[in-house]
Amino acid sequence: MQLSLGTVLPSLWERAPLLTLLLLSAILLILAQYLQRRRRQHLNYPPGPPALPILGNFFQINFKKPQATIQKLAREYGNVFCTYAGNLAIMTVTGLPLIKEVLVNQDQVFIDRPKIPVHHHVFKTHGLLMSNGQEWRQQRRFALMTLRNFGLGKKTLEDRIREEARYLTEAITEEKGQPFDPHFQINNAVSNIICSITFGHRFDYHDSQFRELLKSLDEVLLLEARWESQVFNIFPWIMKFLPGAHQKFFNEWKKLASFVKYEIKQHKEDLNPEENRDFIDAYLKELSKDDIHPSFSEENLVFCTLDLFLAGTETTSTTLRWALLYMALNPKIQGKIQAEIDRVLGQSRYPTMADKENMPYTNAAVHEVQRMGNIVPFNVPRVARVDTTVAGYHVPKGTVLSTNLTTLHRDPKEWATPETFNPEHFLENGQFKKRESFLPFSIGKRVCLGEQLARTELFLFFTSLLQKFTFQAPANTQLSLDYRIGLTCSPVSYKICALPRVM
Repeated sequence: MQLSLGTVLPSLWERAPLLTLLLLSAILLILAQYLQRRRRQHLNYPPGPPALPILGNFFQINFKKPQATIQKLAREYGNVFCTYAGNLAIMTVTGLPLIKEVLVNQDQVFIDRPKIPVHHHVFKTHGLLMSNGQEWRQQRRFALMTLRNFGLGKKTLEDRIREEARYLTEAITEEKGQPFDPHFQINNAVSNIICSITFGHRFDYHDSQFRELLKSLDEVLLLEARWESQVFNIFPWIMKFLPGAHQKFFNEWKKLASFVKYEIKQHKEDLNPEENRDFIDAYLKELSKDDIHPSFSEENLVFCTLDLFLAGTETTSTTLRWALLYMALNPKIQGKIQAEIDRVLGQSRYPTMADKENMPYTNAAVHEVQRMGNIVPFNVPRVARVDTTVAGYHVPKGTVLSTNLTTLHRDPKEWATPETFNPEHFLENGQFKKRESFLPFSIGKRVCLGEQLARTELFLFFTSLLQKFTFQAPANTQLSLDYRIGLTCSPVSYKICALPRVM
Protein backbone atom coordinates (compact mmCIF):
# COMPACT_ATOMS: atom_id res chain seq x y z
CA MET A 1 0.00 0.00 0.00
CA GLN A 2 1.45 3.35 -1.02
CA LEU A 3 1.55 6.06 1.67
CA SER A 4 1.37 9.72 0.76
CA LEU A 5 4.14 12.11 1.82
CA GLY A 6 1.55 14.05 3.83
CA THR A 7 0.92 10.94 5.93
CA VAL A 8 4.53 9.78 6.39
CA LEU A 9 6.07 13.10 7.53
CA PRO A 10 3.71 13.74 10.48
CA SER A 11 4.18 10.11 11.56
CA LEU A 12 7.97 10.42 11.51
CA TRP A 13 7.78 13.77 13.28
CA GLU A 14 5.75 12.29 16.14
CA ARG A 15 8.23 9.42 16.61
CA ALA A 16 11.41 11.48 16.35
CA PRO A 17 13.44 11.65 19.57
CA LEU A 18 13.44 14.97 21.41
CA LEU A 19 17.16 15.38 20.77
CA THR A 20 16.59 15.15 17.02
CA LEU A 21 13.88 17.79 17.19
CA LEU A 22 16.12 20.10 19.18
CA LEU A 23 18.96 19.56 16.74
CA LEU A 24 16.72 20.31 13.77
CA SER A 25 15.40 23.44 15.51
CA ALA A 26 18.97 24.61 16.19
CA ILE A 27 19.97 24.05 12.55
CA LEU A 28 16.95 26.02 11.31
CA LEU A 29 17.70 28.83 13.78
CA ILE A 30 21.37 28.97 12.73
CA LEU A 31 20.36 29.02 9.07
CA ALA A 32 17.83 31.82 9.67
CA GLN A 33 20.41 33.90 11.53
CA TYR A 34 23.02 33.29 8.83
CA LEU A 35 20.65 34.42 6.08
CA GLN A 36 19.57 37.46 8.11
CA ARG A 37 23.17 38.57 8.70
CA ARG A 38 24.09 38.01 5.05
CA ARG A 39 21.18 40.26 4.13
CA ARG A 40 22.37 42.91 6.57
CA GLN A 41 25.86 42.85 5.08
CA HIS A 42 24.31 43.35 1.67
CA LEU A 43 22.39 46.36 3.01
CA ASN A 44 25.56 48.10 4.32
CA TYR A 45 24.93 47.23 7.94
CA PRO A 46 27.45 48.61 10.53
CA PRO A 47 30.70 46.60 10.83
CA GLY A 48 31.55 44.52 13.86
CA PRO A 49 33.34 41.41 15.16
CA PRO A 50 32.34 37.98 13.79
CA ALA A 51 29.51 36.48 15.83
CA LEU A 52 28.66 32.88 16.64
CA PRO A 53 25.29 31.47 15.59
CA ILE A 54 22.69 31.72 18.37
CA LEU A 55 25.18 33.01 21.01
CA GLY A 56 26.33 36.05 19.04
CA ASN A 57 29.33 37.79 20.65
CA PHE A 58 28.64 36.40 24.13
CA PHE A 59 32.16 34.98 24.59
CA GLN A 60 33.88 38.15 23.37
CA ILE A 61 32.42 40.40 26.08
CA ASN A 62 34.25 40.81 29.37
CA PHE A 63 31.24 41.02 31.70
CA LYS A 64 33.40 42.27 34.60
CA LYS A 65 34.84 45.11 32.51
CA PRO A 66 32.60 45.55 29.45
CA GLN A 67 33.89 49.12 28.94
CA ALA A 68 37.31 47.68 28.00
CA THR A 69 35.68 45.41 25.40
CA ILE A 70 33.67 48.25 23.88
CA GLN A 71 36.68 50.58 23.81
CA LYS A 72 38.70 47.95 21.95
CA LEU A 73 35.90 47.35 19.43
CA ALA A 74 35.45 51.09 18.88
CA ARG A 75 39.17 51.43 18.09
CA GLU A 76 38.98 48.48 15.68
CA TYR A 77 35.66 49.13 13.92
CA GLY A 78 35.08 52.87 14.31
CA ASN A 79 32.41 55.11 15.79
CA VAL A 80 29.53 52.89 14.67
CA PHE A 81 29.74 49.13 15.07
CA CYS A 82 27.44 46.22 15.80
CA THR A 83 27.56 43.25 18.17
CA TYR A 84 25.01 40.52 18.84
CA ALA A 85 23.39 39.10 21.97
CA GLY A 86 21.82 36.01 20.50
CA ASN A 87 19.77 37.31 17.59
CA LEU A 88 19.54 40.80 19.11
CA ALA A 89 21.61 43.32 17.13
CA ILE A 90 23.24 46.03 19.28
CA MET A 91 24.60 49.13 17.56
CA THR A 92 27.12 51.15 19.60
CA VAL A 93 27.77 54.77 18.64
CA THR A 94 30.76 56.76 19.85
CA GLY A 95 31.50 60.50 19.78
CA LEU A 96 29.39 63.57 20.51
CA PRO A 97 28.22 64.27 16.91
CA LEU A 98 26.82 60.75 16.49
CA ILE A 99 25.32 60.64 20.00
CA LYS A 100 23.49 63.91 19.25
CA GLU A 101 22.44 62.51 15.87
CA VAL A 102 20.70 59.45 17.36
CA LEU A 103 19.37 60.96 20.62
CA VAL A 104 18.39 64.44 19.39
CA ASN A 105 18.13 64.62 15.60
CA GLN A 106 16.61 61.14 15.34
CA ASP A 107 14.90 61.19 18.73
CA GLN A 108 11.59 59.88 17.36
CA VAL A 109 13.36 56.94 15.70
CA PHE A 110 15.25 55.94 18.86
CA ILE A 111 12.76 57.03 21.53
CA ASP A 112 11.65 53.53 22.60
CA ARG A 113 13.27 51.03 24.93
CA PRO A 114 14.07 47.53 23.62
CA LYS A 115 12.24 44.46 24.89
CA ILE A 116 15.09 42.82 26.80
CA PRO A 117 13.90 39.48 28.25
CA VAL A 118 15.38 39.89 31.74
CA HIS A 119 13.66 43.30 32.08
CA HIS A 120 10.42 42.16 30.47
CA HIS A 121 10.21 39.22 32.88
CA VAL A 122 10.08 41.69 35.80
CA PHE A 123 8.41 44.82 34.42
CA LYS A 124 6.45 43.55 31.40
CA THR A 125 5.82 46.86 29.57
CA HIS A 126 5.13 48.91 32.70
CA GLY A 127 6.88 51.62 34.70
CA LEU A 128 8.73 54.77 33.73
CA LEU A 129 12.07 53.38 32.58
CA MET A 130 11.19 50.52 30.18
CA SER A 131 7.71 51.49 28.90
CA ASN A 132 7.08 52.90 25.44
CA GLY A 133 4.55 54.84 23.37
CA GLN A 134 1.55 56.47 24.97
CA GLU A 135 1.99 54.46 28.18
CA TRP A 136 5.46 55.97 28.68
CA ARG A 137 4.27 59.50 27.77
CA GLN A 138 1.30 59.37 30.13
CA GLN A 139 3.25 57.90 33.05
CA ARG A 140 6.23 60.25 32.62
CA ARG A 141 3.96 63.31 32.34
CA PHE A 142 2.10 62.32 35.51
CA ALA A 143 5.33 61.56 37.41
CA LEU A 144 6.92 64.91 36.48
CA MET A 145 3.79 66.83 37.42
CA THR A 146 3.54 65.00 40.75
CA LEU A 147 7.24 65.44 41.57
CA ARG A 148 6.89 69.17 40.95
CA ASN A 149 3.83 69.28 43.19
CA PHE A 150 5.89 67.70 45.95
CA GLY A 151 8.73 70.17 45.71
CA LEU A 152 10.93 69.32 42.74
CA GLY A 153 12.79 72.52 41.91
CA LYS A 154 11.36 74.29 44.96
CA LYS A 155 12.78 75.44 48.27
CA THR A 156 10.69 72.86 50.19
CA LEU A 157 12.53 69.92 48.65
CA GLU A 158 15.89 71.65 49.07
CA ASP A 159 15.12 72.06 52.77
CA ARG A 160 14.30 68.35 52.98
CA ILE A 161 17.68 67.46 51.43
CA ARG A 162 19.50 69.83 53.79
CA GLU A 163 17.75 68.20 56.76
CA GLU A 164 18.75 64.74 55.52
CA ALA A 165 22.33 65.95 55.09
CA ARG A 166 22.33 66.79 58.80
CA TYR A 167 21.09 63.27 59.67
CA LEU A 168 23.85 61.83 57.48
CA THR A 169 26.64 63.90 59.05
CA GLU A 170 25.37 62.91 62.52
CA ALA A 171 25.43 59.22 61.53
CA ILE A 172 29.00 59.54 60.22
CA THR A 173 30.05 61.44 63.37
CA GLU A 174 29.04 58.30 65.33
CA GLU A 175 31.88 56.44 63.56
CA LYS A 176 34.33 58.63 65.57
CA GLY A 177 36.93 58.76 62.81
CA GLN A 178 37.34 54.98 62.70
CA PRO A 179 37.33 53.03 59.40
CA PHE A 180 33.79 52.34 58.13
CA ASP A 181 32.01 51.42 54.92
CA PRO A 182 29.81 54.41 53.95
CA HIS A 183 27.77 52.42 51.41
CA PHE A 184 24.45 51.93 53.20
CA GLN A 185 24.52 55.17 55.20
CA ILE A 186 24.81 57.14 51.95
CA ASN A 187 22.28 54.83 50.28
CA ASN A 188 19.84 55.41 53.12
CA ALA A 189 20.29 59.18 53.10
CA VAL A 190 19.80 59.53 49.33
CA SER A 191 16.93 57.04 49.28
CA ASN A 192 15.15 58.96 52.03
CA ILE A 193 14.66 61.90 49.67
CA ILE A 194 12.79 59.90 47.03
CA CYS A 195 11.05 57.89 49.78
CA SER A 196 9.69 61.10 51.29
CA ILE A 197 8.22 61.96 47.88
CA THR A 198 6.89 58.51 46.96
CA PHE A 199 5.98 57.03 50.37
CA GLY A 200 5.55 60.21 52.42
CA HIS A 201 8.18 59.39 55.05
CA ARG A 202 11.90 58.69 55.59
CA PHE A 203 13.57 55.66 57.18
CA ASP A 204 15.96 55.71 60.12
CA TYR A 205 19.54 54.58 59.39
CA HIS A 206 19.19 51.86 62.03
CA ASP A 207 15.96 50.48 60.52
CA SER A 208 16.96 46.85 59.89
CA GLN A 209 14.01 46.15 57.58
CA PHE A 210 14.83 49.10 55.33
CA ARG A 211 18.51 48.18 55.33
CA GLU A 212 17.54 44.73 54.04
CA LEU A 213 15.52 46.42 51.33
CA LEU A 214 18.55 48.49 50.29
CA LYS A 215 20.59 45.27 50.18
CA SER A 216 17.99 43.78 47.83
CA LEU A 217 18.32 46.89 45.67
CA ASP A 218 22.09 46.45 45.61
CA GLU A 219 21.68 42.77 44.70
CA VAL A 220 19.47 43.37 41.67
CA LEU A 221 21.93 45.94 40.34
CA LEU A 222 24.76 43.39 40.42
CA LEU A 223 22.83 40.26 39.45
CA GLU A 224 21.65 41.70 36.14
CA ALA A 225 25.25 41.81 34.91
CA ARG A 226 25.92 38.15 35.77
CA TRP A 227 26.42 35.78 32.85
CA GLU A 228 23.31 33.79 33.80
CA SER A 229 21.16 36.88 33.33
CA GLN A 230 22.80 37.53 29.97
CA VAL A 231 22.15 33.93 28.89
CA PHE A 232 18.52 34.45 29.97
CA ASN A 233 18.36 37.25 27.40
CA ILE A 234 19.37 34.74 24.70
CA PHE A 235 17.38 31.69 25.87
CA PRO A 236 14.56 32.99 28.12
CA TRP A 237 12.25 30.06 27.33
CA ILE A 238 14.89 27.63 28.70
CA MET A 239 16.59 29.69 31.41
CA LYS A 240 13.34 30.45 33.24
CA PHE A 241 13.27 26.79 34.28
CA LEU A 242 16.95 26.58 35.30
CA PRO A 243 18.62 27.70 38.56
CA GLY A 244 21.18 30.48 38.68
CA ALA A 245 21.82 34.14 39.49
CA HIS A 246 18.93 35.19 37.23
CA GLN A 247 16.46 33.45 39.57
CA LYS A 248 17.91 35.33 42.56
CA PHE A 249 17.60 38.51 40.47
CA PHE A 250 13.87 37.85 39.98
CA ASN A 251 13.38 36.97 43.66
CA GLU A 252 15.05 40.17 44.86
CA TRP A 253 12.78 42.19 42.56
CA LYS A 254 9.80 40.37 44.11
CA LYS A 255 10.98 41.48 47.58
CA LEU A 256 11.17 45.09 46.38
CA ALA A 257 7.74 44.85 44.74
CA SER A 258 6.26 43.35 47.94
CA PHE A 259 7.55 46.31 49.93
CA VAL A 260 5.92 48.76 47.51
CA LYS A 261 2.65 46.79 47.52
CA TYR A 262 2.59 46.96 51.32
CA GLU A 263 3.10 50.73 51.21
CA ILE A 264 0.25 51.04 48.67
CA LYS A 265 -2.01 48.92 50.91
CA GLN A 266 -1.27 51.20 53.87
CA HIS A 267 -1.99 54.28 51.76
CA LYS A 268 -5.33 52.88 50.61
CA GLU A 269 -6.38 52.27 54.21
CA ASP A 270 -5.77 55.84 55.37
CA LEU A 271 -6.22 57.81 52.14
CA ASN A 272 -7.42 61.37 52.74
CA PRO A 273 -9.56 62.62 49.82
CA GLU A 274 -8.71 66.22 50.74
CA GLU A 275 -4.92 65.87 50.81
CA ASN A 276 -2.14 64.28 48.74
CA ARG A 277 0.71 63.30 51.00
CA ASP A 278 2.96 61.75 48.33
CA PHE A 279 3.24 60.13 44.89
CA ILE A 280 1.26 57.02 45.89
CA ASP A 281 -1.65 59.13 47.18
CA ALA A 282 -1.68 61.18 43.98
CA TYR A 283 -1.64 58.05 41.82
CA LEU A 284 -4.42 56.33 43.81
CA LYS A 285 -6.61 59.41 43.38
CA GLU A 286 -5.84 59.44 39.66
CA LEU A 287 -7.09 55.83 39.52
CA SER A 288 -10.43 56.94 40.97
CA LYS A 289 -11.13 59.22 37.98
CA ASP A 290 -13.39 58.12 35.12
CA ASP A 291 -11.49 59.47 32.13
CA ILE A 292 -7.92 58.29 32.80
CA HIS A 293 -5.61 56.73 30.23
CA PRO A 294 -5.78 52.89 30.22
CA SER A 295 -2.10 52.69 31.23
CA PHE A 296 -3.05 53.83 34.75
CA SER A 297 -3.49 50.79 36.99
CA GLU A 298 -2.46 49.62 40.43
CA GLU A 299 0.05 47.25 38.80
CA ASN A 300 1.64 50.17 36.96
CA LEU A 301 1.70 52.15 40.22
CA VAL A 302 3.92 49.40 41.68
CA PHE A 303 6.38 49.54 38.79
CA CYS A 304 6.45 53.34 38.50
CA THR A 305 7.17 53.55 42.23
CA LEU A 306 9.91 50.93 41.90
CA ASP A 307 11.48 52.93 39.06
CA LEU A 308 11.43 56.12 41.12
CA PHE A 309 12.86 54.26 44.13
CA LEU A 310 15.64 52.66 42.08
CA ALA A 311 16.58 55.70 39.97
CA GLY A 312 16.20 58.07 42.91
CA THR A 313 18.56 56.02 45.07
CA GLU A 314 21.22 54.24 43.05
CA THR A 315 22.89 56.73 40.71
CA THR A 316 23.19 59.59 43.22
CA SER A 317 24.29 57.28 46.03
CA THR A 318 26.92 55.65 43.81
CA THR A 319 28.21 59.06 42.68
CA LEU A 320 28.64 60.17 46.30
CA ARG A 321 30.54 56.97 47.14
CA TRP A 322 32.88 57.67 44.22
CA ALA A 323 33.19 61.24 45.52
CA LEU A 324 34.45 60.20 48.96
CA LEU A 325 36.91 57.80 47.35
CA TYR A 326 38.30 60.47 45.02
CA MET A 327 38.60 62.91 47.91
CA ALA A 328 40.62 60.45 49.99
CA LEU A 329 42.86 59.72 46.99
CA ASN A 330 43.33 63.43 46.16
CA PRO A 331 43.92 65.26 49.47
CA LYS A 332 45.13 68.48 47.79
CA ILE A 333 41.92 68.77 45.80
CA GLN A 334 39.91 67.97 48.92
CA GLY A 335 41.78 70.76 50.72
CA LYS A 336 40.98 73.29 47.96
CA ILE A 337 37.28 72.37 48.14
CA GLN A 338 37.26 72.76 51.91
CA ALA A 339 39.00 76.13 51.66
CA GLU A 340 36.23 77.33 49.34
CA ILE A 341 33.57 75.92 51.68
CA ASP A 342 35.14 77.68 54.66
CA ARG A 343 35.35 80.95 52.76
CA VAL A 344 31.72 80.91 51.57
CA LEU A 345 29.91 78.98 54.33
CA GLY A 346 32.14 78.72 57.36
CA GLN A 347 31.46 75.80 59.71
CA SER A 348 28.12 76.76 61.20
CA ARG A 349 25.88 77.31 58.15
CA TYR A 350 24.80 74.37 55.99
CA PRO A 351 24.95 74.94 52.21
CA THR A 352 22.03 75.99 50.01
CA MET A 353 21.68 75.83 46.24
CA ALA A 354 22.08 79.61 46.16
CA ASP A 355 25.68 79.07 47.32
CA LYS A 356 26.59 77.00 44.25
CA GLU A 357 27.23 80.06 42.10
CA ASN A 358 29.82 81.28 44.61
CA MET A 359 31.51 77.85 44.85
CA PRO A 360 32.79 77.08 41.33
CA TYR A 361 35.58 74.74 42.45
CA THR A 362 33.23 72.61 44.56
CA ASN A 363 30.70 72.50 41.72
CA ALA A 364 33.47 71.54 39.28
CA ALA A 365 34.60 68.74 41.60
CA VAL A 366 31.08 67.27 41.70
CA HIS A 367 30.97 67.24 37.90
CA GLU A 368 34.43 65.66 37.72
CA VAL A 369 33.28 62.86 40.04
CA GLN A 370 30.44 62.16 37.60
CA ARG A 371 32.82 62.18 34.64
CA MET A 372 35.39 59.87 36.23
CA GLY A 373 32.88 57.69 38.07
CA ASN A 374 31.28 56.77 34.73
CA ILE A 375 28.11 55.59 36.51
CA VAL A 376 26.13 54.57 33.40
CA PRO A 377 28.87 53.80 30.85
CA PHE A 378 26.59 52.92 27.93
CA ASN A 379 23.50 54.95 28.79
CA VAL A 380 20.09 53.25 29.01
CA PRO A 381 19.45 51.34 25.76
CA ARG A 382 17.08 52.48 23.00
CA VAL A 383 15.68 50.64 19.99
CA ALA A 384 15.05 51.71 16.39
CA ARG A 385 11.29 51.99 15.78
CA VAL A 386 11.76 52.04 11.99
CA ASP A 387 14.52 51.45 9.46
CA THR A 388 16.97 54.36 9.43
CA THR A 389 20.49 55.44 8.49
CA VAL A 390 23.31 56.36 10.90
CA ALA A 391 26.66 57.61 9.57
CA GLY A 392 25.77 56.16 6.18
CA TYR A 393 25.01 52.68 7.56
CA HIS A 394 21.64 50.98 7.19
CA VAL A 395 20.04 50.39 10.62
CA PRO A 396 17.00 48.07 10.52
CA LYS A 397 13.95 48.42 12.73
CA GLY A 398 14.51 46.55 16.03
CA THR A 399 18.25 47.32 16.30
CA VAL A 400 19.19 48.14 19.91
CA LEU A 401 21.11 51.41 20.39
CA SER A 402 23.92 51.78 22.94
CA THR A 403 25.61 55.19 23.31
CA ASN A 404 29.24 55.00 24.40
CA LEU A 405 29.47 57.56 27.22
CA THR A 406 32.72 56.04 28.50
CA THR A 407 34.68 57.20 25.46
CA LEU A 408 32.85 60.53 25.40
CA HIS A 409 33.87 61.28 28.99
CA ARG A 410 37.47 60.11 28.45
CA ASP A 411 38.10 61.64 25.01
CA PRO A 412 41.60 63.25 24.96
CA LYS A 413 40.32 65.73 22.37
CA GLU A 414 37.76 67.01 24.89
CA TRP A 415 39.53 66.65 28.26
CA ALA A 416 43.05 67.87 29.05
CA THR A 417 43.82 64.95 31.40
CA PRO A 418 41.11 62.39 30.56
CA GLU A 419 42.35 59.62 32.89
CA THR A 420 43.09 61.91 35.86
CA PHE A 421 40.69 63.36 38.42
CA ASN A 422 40.91 67.06 37.68
CA PRO A 423 38.16 69.61 38.55
CA GLU A 424 39.93 72.13 36.26
CA HIS A 425 38.14 70.37 33.37
CA PHE A 426 35.04 72.32 34.41
CA LEU A 427 36.69 75.66 35.14
CA GLU A 428 37.67 78.59 32.95
CA ASN A 429 39.29 81.70 34.44
CA GLY A 430 38.21 80.52 37.88
CA GLN A 431 34.53 80.23 36.91
CA PHE A 432 32.47 77.11 36.36
CA LYS A 433 32.25 76.08 32.72
CA LYS A 434 29.57 73.79 31.24
CA ARG A 435 30.88 71.14 28.85
CA GLU A 436 28.86 69.91 25.86
CA SER A 437 30.67 66.56 26.00
CA PHE A 438 29.40 65.88 29.52
CA LEU A 439 26.22 63.77 29.36
CA PRO A 440 25.77 61.73 32.57
CA PHE A 441 21.99 62.31 32.41
CA SER A 442 21.76 61.65 28.66
CA ILE A 443 20.01 64.06 26.26
CA GLY A 444 16.85 64.20 24.18
CA LYS A 445 13.26 63.39 25.05
CA ARG A 446 14.20 60.50 27.35
CA VAL A 447 16.70 62.53 29.34
CA CYS A 448 16.85 61.42 33.00
CA LEU A 449 13.57 62.34 34.69
CA GLY A 450 15.33 63.03 38.01
CA GLU A 451 18.23 65.15 36.69
CA GLN A 452 17.26 68.26 38.63
CA LEU A 453 16.77 66.30 41.86
CA ALA A 454 20.09 64.49 41.42
CA ARG A 455 22.02 67.72 40.79
CA THR A 456 20.55 69.28 43.93
CA GLU A 457 21.31 66.23 46.07
CA LEU A 458 24.87 65.87 44.79
CA PHE A 459 25.82 69.46 45.54
CA LEU A 460 24.16 69.65 48.97
CA PHE A 461 25.23 66.23 50.26
CA PHE A 462 28.80 66.51 48.93
CA THR A 463 29.32 70.04 50.27
CA SER A 464 27.81 69.17 53.66
CA LEU A 465 30.08 66.15 54.04
CA LEU A 466 33.28 68.01 53.15
CA GLN A 467 32.27 70.91 55.38
CA LYS A 468 32.21 68.60 58.41
CA PHE A 469 34.81 65.90 57.61
CA THR A 470 38.13 65.20 55.98
CA PHE A 471 38.11 61.80 54.29
CA GLN A 472 41.22 59.65 54.16
CA ALA A 473 42.32 56.03 53.84
CA PRO A 474 42.63 53.98 57.05
CA ALA A 475 46.19 53.45 58.30
CA ASN A 476 48.23 50.98 56.24
CA THR A 477 45.44 50.74 53.62
CA GLN A 478 45.72 51.48 49.91
CA LEU A 479 42.37 52.59 48.51
CA SER A 480 41.53 51.34 45.04
CA LEU A 481 39.54 52.68 42.09
CA ASP A 482 38.45 49.16 41.14
CA TYR A 483 34.80 48.96 40.19
CA ARG A 484 31.98 46.48 39.87
CA ILE A 485 29.57 46.41 36.96
CA GLY A 486 25.83 45.97 37.35
CA LEU A 487 23.09 48.26 36.19
CA THR A 488 25.59 50.95 37.19
CA CYS A 489 29.38 51.16 37.52
CA SER A 490 30.09 51.47 41.25
CA PRO A 491 33.23 51.32 43.40
CA VAL A 492 34.08 48.02 45.03
CA SER A 493 33.37 47.93 48.75
CA TYR A 494 35.84 50.08 50.70
CA LYS A 495 36.41 51.46 54.19
CA ILE A 496 37.33 55.04 54.85
CA CYS A 497 37.97 57.34 57.80
CA ALA A 498 35.90 60.51 58.25
CA LEU A 499 37.89 62.82 60.51
CA PRO A 500 35.83 65.64 62.06
CA ARG A 501 37.19 69.01 60.99
CA VAL A 502 38.29 71.30 63.81
CA MET A 503 38.42 74.97 62.88
